[in-house]
Amino acid sequence: ARRALSGGSAQVERIERRCLELFGRDYRYSVIPNVHGEVCAHYPRHIVLLEREAGAGRDSYESPVQVGKLQDLINRSKMARCRGRFVCPVILYKGKHICRSATLAGWGELYGRTGYNYIFSGGSDDAWADAEDISEEDSALRNADSQLFDKVRGHDIKLLRYLSVRYICDLMVENKKVKFGLNVTSSEKVDKAQRYADFTLLSIPYPGCEFFKDYKDRDYTAEGLIFNWKQDYVDAPLSIPVSLTQSLNIDWSEYQSWDLVQQTQNYLKLLISIINSDDDSGLLVHCISGWDRTPLFISLLRLSLWADGLIHTSLEPSEILYLTVAYDWFLFGHMLVDRLSKGEEV
Repeated sequence: ARRALSGGSAQVERIERRCLELFGRDYRYSVIPNVHGEVCAHYPRHIVLLEREAGAGRDSYESPVQVGKLQDLINRSKMARCRGRFVCPVILYKGKHICRSATLAGWGELYGRTGYNYIFSGGSDDAWADAEDISEEDSALRNADSQLFDKVRGHDIKLLRYLSVRYICDLMVENKKVKFGLNVTSSEKVDKAQRYADFTLLSIPYPGCEFFKDYKDRDYTAEGLIFNWKQDYVDAPLSIPVSLTQSLNIDWSEYQSWDLVQQTQNYLKLLISIINSDDDSGLLVHCISGWDRTPLFISLLRLSLWADGLIHTSLEPSEILYLTVAYDWFLFGHMLVDRLSKGEEV
C-alpha cells in the first residue's frame, strides 16, 4: 500500500477522490495535507477531519476541533507513537471523535528517531531496573530518559485531550513489544510515571495478524477458533473498569475460552456501549502498529453505526463498504499484499 501511495498512481488518486466525495455526502470536513508523507509516511495523503454533519441545523452535533490547532498538536506529538502513527480522528459520532493510532513508542524507537546515541545504555522503556547502587552516569541517563518521555508523551496527552478522548482501548496481547531483546514499543497501561492516569484505560487483548493464518487454514471458519493465551509473550490480561461492563450481559472472566467470533462480537459490543454511554467523550482504539487489528475494529464500528442509521446516513451499502475498505484499511497503510503472501488474512 505504501509503495502505491508514494508513487501517486492515478488509481490511488481516484480512490482518494472517491473517499473524499463519500465523506462529503454527509459531513463538512477539513483536510490535513500529507501528500509526501510529511505528517506520517503510511497515513492517507489527505487526512480527513470531520467537523459536522452537512446541511444540519443549529441543533446538530459539531466538533469543536479546529484543523489548524489539530495539525500543530499532531506535529508535536507524532514521535510519541510507534512508527509516527499518531492519534487520528476517523469517525465523528454525535460530536465525539473515534480515533485510531499505533501504541506508544518505546525507548528504542524513540531514541533512534531523536538522534540519541545510547540505545544500548542499559535502560528500558520508562522502567529502569531497581538497583541499590546507581552510578552517576546511570542516574544521568535515567533523568534524560524520563525527561524525553515527559516531553513526547506530554504532547500526545495534549492531543488526546484536545480531541476529548477519555477512553483508550488497547488491543495488544503484550504489555510491551520486544524485538531482539529491546522494548520497541510500550503502552499506556505500563507507563511507569502514570502519565495516562486521567484516562480510562481498557486492556482488551485481541490476537494479532499471525493468528489469522489459522483462520485461513481452517477455510475461513472462525467458529471454534480459540487463541492460545498461554504463549510466553502474552502478558496483557483483559482489564475493563466494572462501570463499563455492568450494562452488558457478558461474563468477561471467560474471555480466554471465547472463539474468534465471540471475542470480536463482545469487544464490539463493549466499544459501542462506551460511545453511547458518554455524551461528551471520544475513544481511541489501537494495537501495536495500528494497521491490522485497529482497522478491523474501526471498520466494524463504522459499519455498525452506519447500519443503525447513525453515521454516513446517505451512503448505500456498496458505498460504505468502499469507504471503509479504502480509507480505514488501504489508505491507512494495511499491507494487504504482504499479509496475503503470509496467509495472514485479517
